[in-house]
Amino acid sequence: QVQLVESGGGLVQAGGSLRLSCSASGGTFSSYTMGWFRQAPGKEREFVAAISYSGAHTYYANSVKGRFTISRDNAKNTVYLQMNSLKPEDTAAYCCGAPGGRNPCPVKVYTYWGQGNQVTVSS
Repeated sequence: QVQLVESGGGLVQAGGSLRLSCSASGGTFSSYTMGWFRQAPGKEREFVAAISYSGAHTYYANSVKGRFTISRDNAKNTVYLQMNSLKPEDTAAYCCGAPGGRNPCPVKVYTYWGQGNQVTVSS
């Protein structure tokens, strides 16, 4: 059983930055594609970013490309999401997922999820 725990969310003004972390335990982290998703109230969970097991390949939603950066440290079983130039529309609960798939964007390729971490961007 894989357990994922996110941290690093909070309240920030528009234009600010936050870094989310997702720590994994109970599985083979270094073999998983890891993804970040977000869900705003009344909306479906949507893909934000993903990173391949080695870190060689990264994927981003168009809405965050150029502002967010996903990275991972396999020695620490942790994946990160650096969020810069935050906008009010980035406000959502952010969660990480594993193990991903060849196409890392669909929600359905992820079996394990963290509990979610709220990010609120004020205007």
